[in-house]
Amino acid sequence: MTHRSASKDVRLHLVVPPELKRRLIEMAAAQNKKVSALVRESIEEKVAQMEQKLFEENMRKAYLDMADENRITADEFRYSDAENL
Repeated sequence: MTHRSASKDVRLHLVVPPELKRRLIEMAAAQNKKVSALVRESIEEKVAQMEQKLFEENMRKAYLDMADENRITADEFRYSDAENL
C-alpha cells in the first residue's frame, strides 16, 4: 500500500488500550516504520477487506435476485431447438 500526499491528510484521534499501544510500537519498530504509518496501513487494509466483502455480498445478492428470472428465461427456450427440426 502506498501513502498519498501528506498535504491532504487529516488527523484522527484514537484511544487504544495500553497493551495495544505497546504492541503497535513493537511492530512498528520491527518494520522500521512510524506507529502512525503502521496504523494507517492497517486501517487501509481493513477498509479494503470490508469493501471487498461488501462487494461480494452485493454480487451474491444480485446473482440470487436474478436466479428466478434466469430459470424462467431458460424454461421459455427449453423447446426452441426442437422447433427448428
